[in-house]
Amino acid sequence: MRTAMLWFMLLLGCCCCHSSPIPFSDDTYTSPPSIGRTLLQAKKPCPVNFESMNYTIITSRCRGPRYPADICCQAFKEFACPYSRELDDLSNDCSTIMFSYINRYGNYPPGVFSSLCHDDDVGLVCDSVPPGPATGVVADDSGIGRIIGNRYLQLIVTAGFQVLMVTE
Repeated sequence: MRTAMLWFMLLLGCCCCHSSPIPFSDDTYTSPPSIGRTLLQAKKPCPVNFESMNYTIITSRCRGPRYPADICCQAFKEFACPYSRELDDLSNDCSTIMFSYINRYGNYPPGVFSSLCHDDDVGLVCDSVPPGPATGVVADDSGIGRIIGNRYLQLIVTAGFQVLMVTE
């Protein structure tokens, strides 16, 4: 028993006396410079004040639990198409802000408009509703505004709504 205790004390003494912090270089605590795009890029603020908008054009017509596509999509287009240039600009946060207020005031399930409203492969065609005032964005030559129907964008917006619903 005494020899086991002696060996233990010797081993403990060697470990304690000769231990030192692991040396780290200064590069360990700094991040490497970014070469390409990052996943969470900072976006420009939206030039449209969606906070003060009147959402009754959507909430008075598009009601659950069935959410009829023809009524909901027409109401959504009437509300969103005047701002199609701003909503199509992926460098700002307009679409995220607009959908968060639509969800807040209408209590819609996440992704209801992206799953119901499709005009073509690109998204919703806003040719019957005149676009809103330009905010430094050059309009395309076709004169037709579009609300982006990219599936990845829809997935990101839907996931964002789900995160917002969980955190509230």
